[in-house]
Amino acid sequence: MSISDIKRLSGSQDSGDYNKQKLSAPPDFDGPTSNRRCTDILFAMIIIICWVAMTAIGIYSLRSGDYRAVLYPMDYSGNICGLGSMEEYKKIVYINNFGGGVCVRECPSVPGLVDPYTLITYNGVYQGEGATLSPDFVDIADYSNATGVQTCTQSTCNTDLSSSWNSPGILRGNGYAYYATDTFTVLGTRCVSHPSAFDEIEALNITGGDNPVLNVDTLNEAQRIWSNLYGDLYESRYYIILFGLGASMVIGFFYTQLLRIQFLLGFMIWGSIFASIGVLFFSGVYAYTVANDWRDADPQVQSDSNILAAKICSYVLFGLGALAFFVTVFLRKQIQLSMACVKAAARAMSSMPTMTLFPFFQIIGFALFMLVWLYYAVHLASTGEITTKELPTVAIATVRTYTFDDFTKQCGWYLIFCFFWTGAFITAVGEIVVSMCVSKWYFSRDKRRVGSCTLFTSIKDTFRYHLGTAAFGSFIIAVTQLIRAFVTYLQKKAKDMDNKVGQAILCCFQCCLWCFEKVMKFLNKNAYIQTAIFGTPFCRSAREAFSLIVRNAGKVASISYVSTLVLFVGKIFISAVTTAAGYVYIDHELGHLLYSTAGPCVLIFILSYFIGEMFLSIFDMSTSTILQCFVADEEMFDGDECYAEGELRKWIDDFEEEERRIVAGGKR
Repeated sequence: MSISDIKRLSGSQDSGDYNKQKLSAPPDFDGPTSNRRCTDILFAMIIIICWVAMTAIGIYSLRSGDYRAVLYPMDYSGNICGLGSMEEYKKIVYINNFGGGVCVRECPSVPGLVDPYTLITYNGVYQGEGATLSPDFVDIADYSNATGVQTCTQSTCNTDLSSSWNSPGILRGNGYAYYATDTFTVLGTRCVSHPSAFDEIEALNITGGDNPVLNVDTLNEAQRIWSNLYGDLYESRYYIILFGLGASMVIGFFYTQLLRIQFLLGFMIWGSIFASIGVLFFSGVYAYTVANDWRDADPQVQSDSNILAAKICSYVLFGLGALAFFVTVFLRKQIQLSMACVKAAARAMSSMPTMTLFPFFQIIGFALFMLVWLYYAVHLASTGEITTKELPTVAIATVRTYTFDDFTKQCGWYLIFCFFWTGAFITAVGEIVVSMCVSKWYFSRDKRRVGSCTLFTSIKDTFRYHLGTAAFGSFIIAVTQLIRAFVTYLQKKAKDMDNKVGQAILCCFQCCLWCFEKVMKFLNKNAYIQTAIFGTPFCRSAREAFSLIVRNAGKVASISYVSTLVLFVGKIFISAVTTAAGYVYIDHELGHLLYSTAGPCVLIFILSYFIGEMFLSIFDMSTSTILQCFVADEEMFDGDECYAEGELRKWIDDFEEEERRIVAGGKR
């Protein structure tokens, strides 16, 4: 009696039509099919037409717009610094918090960082008694006849330090004049105040008399924070690139090599599982302790509602911790199978080390597309009509705005769709290539024959036969993302209109779309694996993948749980090590020049996190492919015919032995 007969008699699997849906091996099956045909050709043609239409919009934008209108700064009157009458004045000095500024020839340099008696205004330099700077310390364009020009007088721009901050001209950073501060250049054309200049202004708060000279508490804190952040990021820009992109790639590659070590991998998996459970319980204890401390405080500072919310949060965390514990206990066999799949994925990557370099090809392809796309998008944005808008402040201040006609808006939405579709398409192509490599490794009797060349043959087969399938699946993702982007646009409109009901409805809709997108990405990934193994088109692959997932829900759930933990730990490890190294180096080299190392370190962490995700996405796809290959192997073959090896083979043997005991018990 074969094992398939045992499964049928035992009833351990669902019966009836459910069994009929199981996979059956094609005749003479010997690994992923070599008899492939082009799949989903229609969508391959559609995505090419999409790119052609995008190019047509780009050509129209190139002829109708000027990228400099978007990339170059604009002054308060709507003039583009560096163009037209401002051709010689290519830089801008910002004067107020709304982005209003004036075009200058060069960014001003101020000895001592600030001269509070000299003001840069909408109509040039204004100086009061006590000014230390020369009137021509900065070369400002002529604004005497500009639209919206405002001229300082002694009454509107009083330079008396006891009252200047609240004068109509300065108006706490919201007017048409501001103190002359030392600046540095950002993005080649923006003059941003040096962070230390604000510290110097704060020092002016302690001059003689009872009245504060410049009440720093009334300074626009947001402006100060952003100025400090810009300054720190600009000062450490090369180190951010070095660590955020360079070092993170090295560490990411090194980490993927560590995953090939079986002992370390098992330790990481179980450590991740128990650590996640421990974090949930620890967080619950912490929240419960905080709630009790708030309740016992005398006098009580926190409200009863906050205390109740903290306790509820602790109960939820305890519940999640208990749930995770029982899931681990009851799914321990599936988790062991998941560990075997993860280890098999690591072995596959060891056999094909060049596969870990494939993300670089994807990055290059996406970067080339982004260069073209950004070129078109910037030119399209420059076709808008530039207008000025008066802000509702005591002082009359104007800023720039852009208005676009309906055709330009529609072109903009189309470019956004092209961006979504191409990005998802590149990701889909990579997933098919990786799954094809791993499935060839799994369904090989002699795995020593599988090596780095497998990657290149998989790339060839994917580009020759299955680009249409990648385009089909990515099209669904792109449409969903476009709808989400439009809903986000509507959410902003509803917020501007203060429509609470509309905001709530749109928020729920956005949440549903987010869930749908996650489900589709998961289904697409498994459909691509089916395509890689059997060479089937997208719809059939998606149907087979869905049926396979439903029939093996426990295995799929457990391996998703385990692989998610492994990948999360990996991404945190790569990000943490890179950020720590960046912090030590930046603090040693630039610590005395920066306001804080927090800004550069946060950016390094974000960049390294995405780099780590890029490397580990291959491991994730490899693990998912191993799982599908395993369950397909289990359904298609009996006994010694199976391709599984090592721990996966042991799992099948144990399963068959258990099935025999069940059948024997049923006969008695």
